[in-house]
Amino acid sequence: MKLRITIGVLLGSMGLLVAGCDRKPATTSTGSGTTLGPKADNTDRNKANRETETKSPMDQSNSSADIKITADIRKAILDDKAMSTNAQNCKIITEKGGAVTLRGPVDSQAERDSIEAKAKAVAGVTSVVNQLEIKQK
Repeated sequence: MKLRITIGVLLGSMGLLVAGCDRKPATTSTGSGTTLGPKADNTDRNKANRETETKSPMDQSNSSADIKITADIRKAILDDKAMSTNAQNCKIITEKGGAVTLRGPVDSQAERDSIEAKAKAVAGVTSVVNQLEIKQK
């Protein structure tokens, strides 16, 4: 009797597992351009950037000095509680020799200017290219 109950429970559990595998993700984009749900905010922009000479996080220098510069800028942005989530998530790319590029959407001109000032204030920064864009509401 115990064996029959155990087998019944196992078979029932397996049925639930198999049924769960048929679920599709709520929001996914496939490589073929077919969308299963809404796209992320910057999906089209990121695709276009891959096809141009625009700086990306892959251009980040691996030298310890340049990594420290990027980390110090990020910390300064995150420590400022007035910054929006967009501003906190901006791209910071430091290339060899302390050349910094800032990219991504921010909520206001004040945030754009503040992030640039924070980047320029970090020790070791030799130049800042501010490509931050003010997000349209």
